Amino acid sequence: MCGIVGYVGDKNAVSIIVEGLKRLEYRGYDSAGIAVLQAGKLEVRRAAGRIKGLEGVLRERPVQGSLGIGHTRWATHGRPSEENAHPHTDCDGALVVVHNGILENYLEIKERLLAEGHRFRSETDTEVLAHLVEHHLRATGRLDRAVRASLAEVRGSYAIGVVAAAAPDRLIAAKHGAGSVVVGLGRGEMFIASDIPAILSHTRDVVILEDDEVAVVTAAGVELSTLAAEPVQRDPVRILWDPIMAEKGGYRHFMLKEMYEQPRAITDTFRGRIAPETGSIVLPDLSLDPGTARSIQRVVLVACGTAYHAALLGRTMIERLAGLPAEVDLASEFRYRDALVGPETLVVAISQSGETADTLGAVKAARLKGCPILAITNVVGSALAREATGVLYMHAGPEIGVASSKAFTTMIVAGYLLGLWLGRQRNAITAEDVKKRIHDLVEIPRLVEKTLELDGRIAALARELAHAKGFLYLGRGLQYPIALEGALKLKEISYIHAEGYAGGEMKHGPIALIADDLPVVALVPRDGSYDRMLGNIEEVRAREGRLIAVCHAGDRTVASKARDVIEVPPCAELLAPILTVVPLQLLAYHIAVRLGCDVDQPRNLAKSVTVE
Repeated sequence: MCGIVGYVGDKNAVSIIVEGLKRLEYRGYDSAGIAVLQAGKLEVRRAAGRIKGLEGVLRERPVQGSLGIGHTRWATHGRPSEENAHPHTDCDGALVVVHNGILENYLEIKERLLAEGHRFRSETDTEVLAHLVEHHLRATGRLDRAVRASLAEVRGSYAIGVVAAAAPDRLIAAKHGAGSVVVGLGRGEMFIASDIPAILSHTRDVVILEDDEVAVVTAAGVELSTLAAEPVQRDPVRILWDPIMAEKGGYRHFMLKEMYEQPRAITDTFRGRIAPETGSIVLPDLSLDPGTARSIQRVVLVACGTAYHAALLGRTMIERLAGLPAEVDLASEFRYRDALVGPETLVVAISQSGETADTLGAVKAARLKGCPILAITNVVGSALAREATGVLYMHAGPEIGVASSKAFTTMIVAGYLLGLWLGRQRNAITAEDVKKRIHDLVEIPRLVEKTLELDGRIAALARELAHAKGFLYLGRGLQYPIALEGALKLKEISYIHAEGYAGGEMKHGPIALIADDLPVVALVPRDGSYDRMLGNIEEVRAREGRLIAVCHAGDRTVASKARDVIEVPPCAELLAPILTVVPLQLLAYHIAVRLGCDVDQPRNLAKSVTVE
């Protein structure tokens, strides 16, 4: 969702904040703004649209100061515009607030403040918070107390930053349920941000706020406390990401770079967790003892979007490798349907960012019923990692492109590792079988590299397909989630309508769409569904669809039937989705580039959906 960056120290805050906002633009790009304390007065600059609009405003009306805060917005309340951009000020312009989240009761607070004489300039819920803090600052005389009193009145989710001319040496940050807030620790300078890449070029040591905590940040350090003003002690976390990993590194887009990082990311996901010589899987952070693992009767995986597709694959891996019944739920549905789960049910929550509001809500609902919770996430210390009883980090490194690529394939690897671990704990598979499956996994990064060599071939195909009005993706078994993911990628970044279907469902409706050279992408590796997928191919051909087949190298049967063939290397069946999804990522990417779409920051989307 929205991006927040703040700075206090002895350097020019403007350049540091703008640099950080650029690194967070994937979280929202409807508008941007900055507020800096200059000569005892808060100077605010804002612009609709992307960060470059704000940079233009700053060139025309420059500001300078060593204390400031900035924001890049994904619109919820109020259309994208300059007046709705953050930071929002109080009546006198002496206090500013930036906010990520939704305040559910802002209208009733606004009515009360209007009656008291406050004047509002925007359509946002955030401006109400600025006026509410102003109200309490007059009464308490201290900014941290005013923030606490204000937050005690609001309902909803928030990650906020507050700066006031009356407190010229500090930033105030707080959070409840709306993504993350990190405080970066420097020498004689401090930072706040809603995501680590924003400040990674300045510090690797961060303190991560928990729900209902407030941070008072000065150049000398940070004081953490609860909303009730009770002190909190927490050790900083050391971030090991290389700052260069968050840059494009010569690639045209972050998404392209991240697709090409998949061999390395996959290796990092299993590195140190496999023992080929003993047939063991080592996952110490799961915090599941063998007795608990053996007592589990079923597994429920919850996730949203791309992570949901990874969860569908995780279900099959857990069933096949651990012999456990497993099911998958959209987190947004699970959290509200009063699911029949309990201590015997392992809930596996999957989220790249660890901030996804619906997934966090599902986890909290499951915890109330006594379920052990395992988080699969990419972000160390994220809200999901803290909510769960155990965690399996993906170690994919920063993923900046809004449309997920390397996070998806590393989620699949994490699900595979989890299935193997549960299988050994429950004696559902032997150590010898695990040795073989580890060998299969170790081969995957090399095979992904080979698959990425198809890039030029797929770019040429994209030139022919870029002006299609719609696409159909078909797969069965393990390839059905890949059909869903391929269609989602195309929709996300090219804005072409696409649908993913299980091959067996084609005759139950989607077959009506096949006509007039409609592109149909069929996933046909040689697996247990191969013969039935050949039947689907014949049905597409009979109705004059344009058939693009993803199959194993050297498959002459498929090559004789499809107009276009994309060949991937053969591999173990459970791991084949990692290879078959790569051409679909590349196809979506090249079509989007041909159409002139913004690949990294597609319209209406944000990287982390931290509100419902």
